[in-house]
Amino acid sequence: MGMPDADGPGPGEGLPGLPPEWGRVVVPDDASALAEEAERIRRELRRRAARARLRARLGLPPRPNGRPPLGLPLVVLLVAVLATVAGLFAVTWSRPPRTAERPTVVPHPTPATDLAGRPLPALELVDAENTAVSLRALLPAVIVLVDACACPERVAEAAALAPAGVTVVTVAGGRRVDPTAASVGPPVRALADPAGGLRAFLRLPPRPGTATAVLVDRGGTVLRVVPELRSAEDYRADLPRLAA
Repeated sequence: MGMPDADGPGPGEGLPGLPPEWGRVVVPDDASALAEEAERIRRELRRRAARARLRARLGLPPRPNGRPPLGLPLVVLLVAVLATVAGLFAVTWSRPPRTAERPTVVPHPTPATDLAGRPLPALELVDAENTAVSLRALLPAVIVLVDACACPERVAEAAALAPAGVTVVTVAGGRRVDPTAASVGPPVRALADPAGGLRAFLRLPPRPGTATAVLVDRGGTVLRVVPELRSAEDYRADLPRLAA
């Protein structure tokens, strides 16, 4: 580990960019794996220094050393240690700080309060006999979506306040109309929206216990959207505009 290999570097192994004569240099994951080699090199350096001092005291010339110089192993060792430390620092630095876990909040779709003035799409719904009915053919209309709440009191209020010529349309989900609304009679027209096209246009998912009202004039323009219908007072002021 860490010393040159005479066989040369294998593909995808060792440190890139080093001279080929150094052989394969493998950087361990833990710098402590190089401790044994480092201690061996330090012992060799101490022995050489001791011999050199002894020969100097005796007045002998420096003894030639036939062993390979230690400069290359020291450089390899230094490169390996630096690469290991740099890798550990990069991993530690890039790790985000721990924070208290917070639950992911998924926002509800934005209510379609910006649809006023836009044309109602040409939607086809179905009646109790599963016959296709064009929604635009029933305009002007107060459309009450009852797929999340039958809300018969809201339907009854709309029927009582609707001006002459204005249809009250109840829209249920799936292919089955609301039986309560279907039994009211004119001006209430009970329909169902199997494809969910009206909800998609409004960008309003059904909320349990809540009805939604949409007022559309004779020309097919949306006048008002009431996402949560509480009473007829939410749209009473807009009824004269429907009859115009």
